[in-house]
Amino acid sequence: MTTGKINVSVENIFPLIKKFLYSDHEIFLRELVSNATDATLKLKHLTSIGEAKVEYGNPIIEVKIDKEGKKLHLIDQGLGMTAEEVEKYINQIAFSGAEEFLEKYKDSAKDSGIIGHFGLGFYSAFMVASKVEIITKSHKDEPAAHWTCDGSPEFTLVAHDKNDRGTEIILHIAEDSLEFLEEFKIRELLTKYNKFMPVPIKFGTRTEKIEQKKGESVAEEDKDNIFTEVEVDNIINNPNPAWTKQPVDLTDEDYKNFYRELYPMQFEEPLFNIHLNVDYPFNLTGILYFPKMSADLQMQKDKIQLYQNQVYVTDNVEGIVPEFLGMLKGVIDSPDIPLNVSRSYLQADGNVKKISNYITRKVADKLKSLFTENREDFEKKWNDIKIVLEYGMLSEPKFYEKAGDFVLYPSVEEKYYTLTELKEAITANQTDKNGKLVVLYTSNKDAQHGYIEIAKEKGYEVILLDSPIISHLIQKLESDNENLTFVRVDSDHIDKLIQKEDAQISKLSEDESTKLKTVVEEIVPKANYSVQLEPMDSTSAPFIITQPEFMRRMKEMSQSGGGGMFGMGNFPEMYNLVVNTNSELATTILNTDDKSAQESLVRQALDLAKISQGLLKGEELTAFVKRSFELIK
Repeated sequence: MTTGKINVSVENIFPLIKKFLYSDHEIFLRELVSNATDATLKLKHLTSIGEAKVEYGNPIIEVKIDKEGKKLHLIDQGLGMTAEEVEKYINQIAFSGAEEFLEKYKDSAKDSGIIGHFGLGFYSAFMVASKVEIITKSHKDEPAAHWTCDGSPEFTLVAHDKNDRGTEIILHIAEDSLEFLEEFKIRELLTKYNKFMPVPIKFGTRTEKIEQKKGESVAEEDKDNIFTEVEVDNIINNPNPAWTKQPVDLTDEDYKNFYRELYPMQFEEPLFNIHLNVDYPFNLTGILYFPKMSADLQMQKDKIQLYQNQVYVTDNVEGIVPEFLGMLKGVIDSPDIPLNVSRSYLQADGNVKKISNYITRKVADKLKSLFTENREDFEKKWNDIKIVLEYGMLSEPKFYEKAGDFVLYPSVEEKYYTLTELKEAITANQTDKNGKLVVLYTSNKDAQHGYIEIAKEKGYEVILLDSPIISHLIQKLESDNENLTFVRVDSDHIDKLIQKEDAQISKLSEDESTKLKTVVEEIVPKANYSVQLEPMDSTSAPFIITQPEFMRRMKEMSQSGGGGMFGMGNFPEMYNLVVNTNSELATTILNTDDKSAQESLVRQALDLAKISQGLLKGEELTAFVKRSFELIK
């Protein structure tokens, strides 16, 4: 028997382990199952190269609860250790980082990653256990060893009569951690952290019905029953998840099934997936899914799960996955992402930045191929994915560079254009007298219907851009495309939006126009409307309300975060009231001497214009309805 002190000069390492990992006690199970997995996979490697002269077989890891004895057992059939190796790995190497650990972290805040970061994974057991035992037998032909430590620096190491290969760790659960003797708690942790570990994990047993084969000897009472119930190991994990396989070996159904496995409570099918697989300049595998998106930017983020060698790390992937893809779902697995580190470390890590860039590129390439291979299907899905792609164009320069190949601009007639195609389609008709190409767009087909119809009568194409961030995006597109401008279809009357050489001539003289403007301005509230007189087609609406593109866009940009002018979000709504001087109504107003009749005409025309913009509400709407009924009595 050996007794001794763990090789560390500071006596109080264990209280510190408890203190530093206080907020995250549950990771002890992840660490211990990970160690058991490593021991099993190392044995697999050694047997495959002939260095371990044993049969690898079909090893599993077993987790057992002994509620009465207040013990938790973890048993593997991996490499095992000799007494000498226990001395070396458990008492010395595991603690080689202990002093550095104490020095670095004694004054700092908790960091749930410290244990693994310093090779102290095994010692995380002392966060929940008052005593820990290791019973282990090496694959080498040497006697088993039994190590015991009660959380002080003293340990004992004696021989043991265990004769099957592998390691059993017994945790004597401390009084403040008895929740870890509850079956539901351990199942929850195994499902969270170890759901896709590469070695099967047994947690209890379950009954399974199996069909009897002819000729099998069965008990007399079971003769008529073709099914018999048997007890089988309850394997809690899937050791071969989809992302560890080659894309050529997976069908669409496999990808969908894996999505259901990841998100059992998600009832909508994903739109499509992207299988990541790279081995240079870093290792990364994974599958990302595009779920159906709403136009709401406050979407559920943190749905991508990060793994390291099939061990769950976190679902906070900020810094690893580009921000705009935080709305996707799925899995990323990379041995090159440190398992236990702080966020600031991750963000400063060069590999992590490369991974983020790679994922951006890979997603862009996949979107391009989906668009090229089946454009019709891509167009059908456009509304469900556009918000992510538009956000990506704004936030990731590398994505923006590639986006021209697949980002779409649908017309109100549901014809889909890339930006290049759109420019080609409208150049002939929508270039103004200064050589500027004008893209007319609407943010709401119903609310702006009247304006869209006027534009269509002129043969103009109107694009539907209705994302909450569209003002930011068109600002960027305009700055990158010389001689291209986006204007919302209700931001001015149509002849002003795309100015051609042949301007309309006004029926009214200059004096008449001045008089008309004065009359209208006396009746229309100055705080909200700027009155403009324009000669238009006599069949066009007499009064049109427009909202200047620049003012509205700045206001929208400030409301959807950043990019707007200071305080614009609280700026009152300002509109232009465009009076068509060539309309019959303009002449009627001008020629009416009765002040109250004049006022009635202007108010009615203004209200009709407001209705077409969805601006007539509440008290004003009630008054308008009442007044309209009076007119038709």
